[in-house]
Amino acid sequence: MKTKLCLLFGGKSAEHEVSLQTAKAVIKALDLEKFDIDPVFISPEGEWRKGTPLKSPVEDVAELQFGSEQNVSAAEGLQSTSLQTIDSTDRGYDIIFPLLHGPNGEDGTVQGLMEVLNLPYVGNGVLASSAGMDKVIMKNLFKEAGLPQVSYVSFIRSTWETDHEAAYKKVEQEIGYPCFIKPANLGSSVGISKCTSREELEAGFTEAFLYDRKIIVEQGVKAREIEIGVLGNDFPEMSVPGEIVAKKDFYDYKAKYVDGDSVMIIPAELPDGMAETLQQMSKTAFQAVDCSGLVRADFFVTEENEIFINEINTMPGFTPYSMFPLLWENSGVPYAELIERLVALGIERHNEKQKIKYTV
Repeated sequence: MKTKLCLLFGGKSAEHEVSLQTAKAVIKALDLEKFDIDPVFISPEGEWRKGTPLKSPVEDVAELQFGSEQNVSAAEGLQSTSLQTIDSTDRGYDIIFPLLHGPNGEDGTVQGLMEVLNLPYVGNGVLASSAGMDKVIMKNLFKEAGLPQVSYVSFIRSTWETDHEAAYKKVEQEIGYPCFIKPANLGSSVGISKCTSREELEAGFTEAFLYDRKIIVEQGVKAREIEIGVLGNDFPEMSVPGEIVAKKDFYDYKAKYVDGDSVMIIPAELPDGMAETLQQMSKTAFQAVDCSGLVRADFFVTEENEIFINEINTMPGFTPYSMFPLLWENSGVPYAELIERLVALGIERHNEKQKIKYTV
Protein backbone atom coordinates (compact mmCIF):
# COMPACT_ATOMS: atom_id res chain seq x y z
CA MET A 1 0.00 0.00 0.00
CA LYS A 2 1.29 3.44 -0.92
CA THR A 3 1.98 6.06 1.74
CA LYS A 4 -0.68 8.77 1.57
CA LEU A 5 1.24 12.04 1.86
CA CYS A 6 0.12 15.66 2.16
CA LEU A 7 2.69 18.23 1.06
CA LEU A 8 2.15 21.56 2.81
CA PHE A 9 4.05 24.51 1.34
CA GLY A 10 4.09 28.27 0.74
CA GLY A 11 3.11 30.05 3.93
CA LYS A 12 2.47 33.50 5.33
CA SER A 13 6.13 34.31 5.85
CA ALA A 14 9.01 36.31 4.44
CA GLU A 15 10.42 32.89 3.50
CA HIS A 16 7.46 32.01 1.26
CA GLU A 17 9.58 31.84 -1.89
CA VAL A 18 12.13 29.60 -0.17
CA SER A 19 9.30 27.19 0.66
CA LEU A 20 8.27 27.07 -3.00
CA GLN A 21 11.81 26.09 -3.96
CA THR A 22 11.75 23.34 -1.34
CA ALA A 23 8.36 22.05 -2.54
CA LYS A 24 9.53 21.97 -6.15
CA ALA A 25 12.54 19.84 -5.20
CA VAL A 26 10.64 17.42 -2.98
CA ILE A 27 7.85 16.91 -5.52
CA LYS A 28 10.39 16.03 -8.22
CA ALA A 29 12.15 13.58 -5.90
CA LEU A 30 9.12 11.71 -4.53
CA ASP A 31 8.50 8.26 -6.00
CA LEU A 32 4.89 8.07 -7.21
CA GLU A 33 5.11 4.30 -7.00
CA LYS A 34 5.52 4.65 -3.24
CA PHE A 35 3.44 7.75 -2.44
CA ASP A 36 -0.03 9.13 -3.13
CA ILE A 37 0.53 12.89 -2.94
CA ASP A 38 -1.90 15.73 -2.23
CA PRO A 39 -0.50 19.27 -2.42
CA VAL A 40 -1.78 22.00 -0.08
CA PHE A 41 -0.62 25.55 -0.78
CA ILE A 42 -0.71 28.43 1.73
CA SER A 43 -0.69 31.85 0.06
CA PRO A 44 1.38 34.78 1.38
CA GLU A 45 -1.90 36.12 2.79
CA GLY A 46 -2.50 32.92 4.75
CA GLU A 47 -5.16 31.46 2.44
CA TRP A 48 -5.15 27.64 2.20
CA ARG A 49 -5.70 26.02 -1.21
CA LYS A 50 -6.03 22.28 -1.62
CA GLY A 51 -4.78 20.97 -4.95
CA THR A 52 -5.79 17.94 -6.93
CA PRO A 53 -3.82 14.74 -6.17
CA LEU A 54 -0.54 14.41 -8.02
CA LYS A 55 -0.91 11.70 -10.68
CA SER A 56 2.28 12.26 -12.66
CA PRO A 57 5.63 13.98 -12.14
CA VAL A 58 5.77 17.77 -12.48
CA GLU A 59 8.76 20.03 -12.97
CA ASP A 60 7.45 22.99 -10.98
CA VAL A 61 4.84 23.82 -8.36
CA ALA A 62 3.31 26.15 -10.96
CA GLU A 63 2.06 23.03 -12.77
CA LEU A 64 -0.04 21.94 -9.77
CA GLN A 65 -3.76 22.50 -10.08
CA PHE A 66 -5.10 25.10 -7.64
CA GLY A 67 -7.98 27.47 -7.91
CA SER A 68 -9.90 29.96 -5.77
CA GLU A 69 -12.80 27.51 -5.58
CA GLN A 70 -10.49 25.10 -3.76
CA ASN A 71 -9.91 27.37 -0.77
CA VAL A 72 -10.28 25.42 2.45
CA SER A 73 -9.89 25.88 6.17
CA ALA A 74 -6.59 24.84 7.71
CA ALA A 75 -8.12 21.73 9.25
CA GLU A 76 -9.73 20.72 5.94
CA GLY A 77 -6.41 21.24 4.18
CA LEU A 78 -4.66 18.81 6.50
CA GLN A 79 -7.33 16.15 6.25
CA SER A 80 -7.94 13.94 3.25
CA THR A 81 -11.36 14.36 1.67
CA SER A 82 -11.78 10.64 2.29
CA LEU A 83 -12.19 11.49 5.96
CA GLN A 84 -15.54 13.06 5.07
CA THR A 85 -16.89 9.77 3.67
CA ILE A 86 -18.45 6.85 5.49
CA ASP A 87 -16.52 4.23 3.53
CA SER A 88 -14.31 2.51 6.10
CA THR A 89 -11.88 1.47 3.39
CA ASP A 90 -10.95 5.12 2.85
CA ARG A 91 -8.30 6.59 5.11
CA GLY A 92 -6.77 9.91 5.94
CA TYR A 93 -3.19 10.94 5.40
CA ASP A 94 -0.45 8.68 6.68
CA ILE A 95 1.79 11.72 7.10
CA ILE A 96 1.87 15.51 6.59
CA PHE A 97 5.13 16.96 5.26
CA PRO A 98 5.25 20.68 6.19
CA LEU A 99 7.71 22.23 3.74
CA LEU A 100 7.38 25.58 5.48
CA HIS A 101 10.16 27.96 6.47
CA GLY A 102 9.94 30.80 8.95
CA PRO A 103 7.00 32.12 10.99
CA ASN A 104 3.53 30.58 10.57
CA GLY A 105 5.00 27.24 9.58
CA GLU A 106 8.38 26.44 11.10
CA ASP A 107 7.67 28.07 14.46
CA GLY A 108 5.33 25.53 16.06
CA THR A 109 2.05 27.12 14.90
CA VAL A 110 1.24 24.59 12.17
CA GLN A 111 2.76 21.83 14.27
CA GLY A 112 0.30 22.71 17.04
CA LEU A 113 -2.59 22.47 14.60
CA MET A 114 -1.46 19.02 13.51
CA GLU A 115 -1.11 17.92 17.14
CA VAL A 116 -4.65 19.07 17.92
CA LEU A 117 -5.91 17.12 14.89
CA ASN A 118 -3.75 14.14 15.97
CA LEU A 119 -2.11 13.94 12.55
CA PRO A 120 1.37 12.50 11.97
CA TYR A 121 3.85 14.93 10.44
CA VAL A 122 7.48 15.17 9.42
CA GLY A 123 9.93 17.10 11.53
CA ASN A 124 10.10 18.84 14.85
CA GLY A 125 7.26 19.18 17.32
CA VAL A 126 5.68 22.29 18.83
CA LEU A 127 8.27 22.99 21.52
CA ALA A 128 11.35 22.35 19.38
CA SER A 129 9.92 24.30 16.45
CA SER A 130 9.02 27.36 18.52
CA ALA A 131 12.21 27.34 20.58
CA GLY A 132 14.32 26.73 17.50
CA MET A 133 12.69 29.64 15.70
CA ASP A 134 13.18 32.11 18.56
CA LYS A 135 16.94 32.75 18.61
CA VAL A 136 16.82 34.22 22.12
CA ILE A 137 15.01 31.25 23.68
CA MET A 138 17.21 28.86 21.70
CA LYS A 139 20.41 30.48 22.94
CA ASN A 140 19.12 30.45 26.50
CA LEU A 141 18.58 26.69 26.19
CA PHE A 142 22.07 26.26 24.73
CA LYS A 143 23.48 28.17 27.70
CA GLU A 144 21.65 25.82 30.09
CA ALA A 145 23.12 22.85 28.19
CA GLY A 146 26.65 24.25 28.57
CA LEU A 147 27.26 24.92 24.88
CA PRO A 148 29.74 27.74 24.17
CA GLN A 149 28.32 30.80 22.36
CA VAL A 150 29.31 34.33 21.42
CA SER A 151 27.98 37.14 23.64
CA TYR A 152 24.45 38.34 22.84
CA VAL A 153 21.74 40.73 24.02
CA SER A 154 18.11 41.03 22.95
CA PHE A 155 15.48 43.76 22.70
CA ILE A 156 11.76 44.06 22.07
CA ARG A 157 10.43 46.79 19.80
CA SER A 158 8.57 48.72 22.52
CA THR A 159 11.71 48.99 24.68
CA TRP A 160 13.72 50.28 21.75
CA GLU A 161 11.04 52.76 20.75
CA THR A 162 10.90 54.07 24.32
CA ASP A 163 14.65 54.75 24.50
CA HIS A 164 16.73 54.29 21.36
CA GLU A 165 19.89 55.63 22.97
CA ALA A 166 19.79 53.18 25.89
CA ALA A 167 19.52 50.25 23.48
CA TYR A 168 22.44 51.41 21.37
CA LYS A 169 24.62 52.04 24.44
CA LYS A 170 23.82 48.58 25.82
CA VAL A 171 25.06 47.01 22.59
CA GLU A 172 28.21 49.14 22.50
CA GLN A 173 29.04 48.44 26.15
CA GLU A 174 28.22 44.72 26.28
CA ILE A 175 28.83 43.54 22.71
CA GLY A 176 30.86 46.16 20.83
CA TYR A 177 31.70 46.23 17.12
CA PRO A 178 31.49 44.38 14.86
CA CYS A 179 28.13 42.89 15.75
CA PHE A 180 25.24 41.25 13.95
CA ILE A 181 21.59 42.23 14.37
CA LYS A 182 18.93 39.63 13.57
CA PRO A 183 15.16 39.30 13.91
CA ALA A 184 14.66 36.74 16.68
CA ASN A 185 12.05 34.74 14.76
CA LEU A 186 13.16 34.48 11.16
CA GLY A 187 15.55 32.41 9.09
CA SER A 188 17.24 32.44 5.67
CA SER A 189 19.30 35.49 6.77
CA VAL A 190 16.33 37.81 6.23
CA GLY A 191 16.64 41.15 8.04
CA ILE A 192 20.22 40.57 9.22
CA SER A 193 22.76 43.41 9.33
CA LYS A 194 26.46 43.51 10.11
CA CYS A 195 27.29 46.67 12.06
CA THR A 196 30.69 48.29 12.54
CA SER A 197 29.53 51.77 13.63
CA ARG A 198 26.71 53.59 15.44
CA GLU A 199 25.22 54.63 12.09
CA GLU A 200 25.07 51.02 10.90
CA LEU A 201 23.75 49.93 14.30
CA GLU A 202 20.80 52.34 14.10
CA ALA A 203 19.99 51.21 10.55
CA GLY A 204 20.29 47.56 11.60
CA PHE A 205 17.83 47.97 14.46
CA THR A 206 15.33 49.61 12.12
CA GLU A 207 15.73 46.87 9.51
CA ALA A 208 15.43 43.95 11.94
CA PHE A 209 12.33 45.37 13.65
CA LEU A 210 10.56 45.35 10.29
CA TYR A 211 10.44 41.56 10.52
CA ASP A 212 9.86 40.86 14.22
CA ARG A 213 8.95 42.50 17.53
CA LYS A 214 12.06 40.94 19.11
CA ILE A 215 15.66 41.13 17.88
CA ILE A 216 18.98 39.71 18.97
CA VAL A 217 22.40 41.37 18.71
CA GLU A 218 25.41 39.07 18.67
CA GLN A 219 29.13 39.65 18.96
CA GLY A 220 30.90 39.40 15.61
CA VAL A 221 33.76 36.95 15.40
CA LYS A 222 36.21 36.17 12.64
CA ALA A 223 35.45 32.54 12.06
CA ARG A 224 34.65 29.76 9.64
CA GLU A 225 31.00 28.68 9.36
CA ILE A 226 30.70 24.92 9.85
CA GLU A 227 27.41 23.02 9.71
CA ILE A 228 26.28 19.55 10.76
CA GLY A 229 23.09 17.70 9.76
CA VAL A 230 21.21 15.79 12.45
CA LEU A 231 18.70 13.09 11.54
CA GLY A 232 16.59 10.97 13.89
CA ASN A 233 14.33 11.01 16.93
CA ASP A 234 15.51 9.69 20.29
CA PHE A 235 18.74 8.30 18.85
CA PRO A 236 19.91 10.88 16.28
CA GLU A 237 22.67 10.43 13.73
CA MET A 238 25.05 13.19 12.68
CA SER A 239 26.38 13.92 9.19
CA VAL A 240 29.87 14.83 8.10
CA PRO A 241 30.63 18.54 8.64
CA GLY A 242 30.32 21.06 5.83
CA GLU A 243 31.67 24.59 5.48
CA ILE A 244 30.02 27.70 4.03
CA VAL A 245 32.49 30.09 2.42
CA ALA A 246 30.70 33.35 1.65
CA LYS A 247 32.21 35.79 -0.82
CA LYS A 248 30.54 38.66 1.04
CA ASP A 249 30.90 39.78 4.67
CA PHE A 250 28.30 37.24 5.70
CA TYR A 251 25.98 34.62 4.26
CA ASP A 252 22.92 36.78 3.57
CA TYR A 253 19.65 36.02 1.79
CA LYS A 254 20.92 37.06 -1.67
CA ALA A 255 24.04 34.94 -1.30
CA LYS A 256 21.87 31.94 -0.39
CA TYR A 257 19.05 32.20 -2.90
CA VAL A 258 19.73 34.85 -5.55
CA ASP A 259 23.38 35.35 -6.41
CA GLY A 260 24.73 31.95 -5.42
CA ASP A 261 27.53 34.00 -3.90
CA SER A 262 28.91 31.30 -1.66
CA VAL A 263 30.75 28.00 -1.81
CA MET A 264 29.97 24.80 0.13
CA ILE A 265 32.87 22.54 1.06
CA ILE A 266 31.80 19.02 2.08
CA PRO A 267 33.36 17.47 4.02
CA ALA A 268 34.99 20.46 5.68
CA GLU A 269 38.71 20.29 6.33
CA LEU A 270 39.11 20.35 10.10
CA PRO A 271 41.81 19.53 12.66
CA ASP A 272 41.92 15.99 14.02
CA GLY A 273 39.07 15.30 16.39
CA MET A 274 37.10 18.47 15.66
CA ALA A 275 34.50 16.76 13.47
CA GLU A 276 33.65 14.41 16.32
CA THR A 277 33.43 17.36 18.75
CA LEU A 278 31.07 19.23 16.42
CA GLN A 279 28.93 16.12 15.98
CA GLN A 280 28.62 15.65 19.73
CA MET A 281 27.76 19.33 20.22
CA SER A 282 25.12 19.01 17.48
CA LYS A 283 23.59 16.07 19.32
CA THR A 284 23.61 18.02 22.58
CA ALA A 285 21.86 20.96 20.90
CA PHE A 286 19.32 18.64 19.25
CA GLN A 287 18.43 17.08 22.58
CA ALA A 288 18.53 20.35 24.55
CA VAL A 289 15.69 21.72 22.39
CA ASP A 290 13.90 18.31 22.30
CA CYS A 291 14.14 18.04 18.52
CA SER A 292 12.90 15.25 16.27
CA GLY A 293 13.28 14.41 12.61
CA LEU A 294 15.83 16.86 11.34
CA VAL A 295 18.03 19.77 12.35
CA ARG A 296 20.94 21.64 10.84
CA ALA A 297 23.34 22.80 13.53
CA ASP A 298 25.52 25.82 12.67
CA PHE A 299 28.85 26.64 14.31
CA PHE A 300 31.62 29.21 14.26
CA VAL A 301 35.24 27.97 14.35
CA THR A 302 37.81 30.70 15.00
CA GLU A 303 41.40 30.88 13.80
CA GLU A 304 42.39 29.59 17.25
CA ASN A 305 40.04 26.59 16.68
CA GLU A 306 37.64 27.80 19.35
CA ILE A 307 34.11 26.52 18.68
CA PHE A 308 30.88 28.46 19.25
CA ILE A 309 27.43 27.15 18.42
CA ASN A 310 25.53 29.72 16.40
CA GLU A 311 22.06 28.23 16.00
CA ILE A 312 20.00 25.26 14.93
CA ASN A 313 17.52 25.30 12.07
CA THR A 314 14.52 23.01 12.57
CA MET A 315 13.46 23.17 8.91
CA PRO A 316 16.65 23.92 6.98
CA GLY A 317 16.83 24.65 3.29
CA PHE A 318 15.79 21.42 1.61
CA THR A 319 16.50 21.55 -2.11
CA PRO A 320 19.06 19.02 -3.44
CA TYR A 321 21.57 21.91 -3.52
CA SER A 322 20.95 23.06 0.07
CA MET A 323 23.48 22.30 2.76
CA PHE A 324 21.38 19.85 4.81
CA PRO A 325 20.64 17.38 1.96
CA LEU A 326 24.19 17.75 0.64
CA LEU A 327 25.61 16.92 4.06
CA TRP A 328 23.60 13.72 4.10
CA GLU A 329 24.37 12.86 0.48
CA ASN A 330 28.05 13.05 1.44
CA SER A 331 27.25 10.86 4.45
CA GLY A 332 25.73 8.14 2.27
CA VAL A 333 22.05 9.16 2.25
CA PRO A 334 20.88 10.43 -1.19
CA TYR A 335 18.07 13.00 -1.47
CA ALA A 336 15.15 10.67 -2.24
CA GLU A 337 16.18 8.29 0.55
CA LEU A 338 16.52 11.23 2.94
CA ILE A 339 12.90 12.21 2.27
CA GLU A 340 11.72 8.64 2.85
CA ARG A 341 13.67 8.40 6.11
CA LEU A 342 12.12 11.64 7.34
CA VAL A 343 8.65 10.33 6.52
CA ALA A 344 9.40 7.13 8.46
CA LEU A 345 10.72 9.14 11.42
CA GLY A 346 7.56 11.26 11.45
CA ILE A 347 5.34 8.19 11.53
CA GLU A 348 7.54 6.64 14.23
CA ARG A 349 7.24 9.76 16.39
CA HIS A 350 3.47 9.89 15.94
CA ASN A 351 3.05 6.23 16.87
CA GLU A 352 5.13 6.76 19.99
CA LYS A 353 2.86 9.62 21.08
CA GLN A 354 -0.18 7.37 20.78
CA LYS A 355 1.16 5.39 23.76
CA ILE A 356 0.67 8.39 26.07
CA LYS A 357 -2.19 7.99 28.55
CA TYR A 358 -4.54 11.00 28.67
CA THR A 359 -6.96 9.76 31.32
CA VAL A 360 -6.43 9.27 35.04
